[in-house]
Amino acid sequence: MAEHIRIRKAPGTWVVQSGGAVLGESSNALELSEGDYAPVIYFPRDDIAMAMLDRTDKVTHCPHKGDANYFSIVNMSSVTKNVVWTYENPLDGVAAIKDHVAFYQGDTVKVEQL
Repeated sequence: MAEHIRIRKAPGTWVVQSGGAVLGESSNALELSEGDYAPVIYFPRDDIAMAMLDRTDKVTHCPHKGDANYFSIVNMSSVTKNVVWTYENPLDGVAAIKDHVAFYQGDTVKVEQL
């Protein structure tokens, strides 16, 4: 793993909401810290309502984590494009985030500790 990346079990229970709907809640989330960036919460896919996510064609590459695939959140009132990402085949040093998803937070997406 790159020395500037740290993955640990996120303390407590975490919830992600969008458009007034709860997309998931987990006490098994991971917290990834990378350099000076704010920590990111990665939710196990099993704890997320994946039916509310729609895979997009967007792919980005991180030299430390690998290729990220993206999803949009689709709910009754809106579609929020490319705000969910996952490393389906992460590099060995960050293998713990496999089968997890993370969310860009903003006006329509909130990730909070309960």
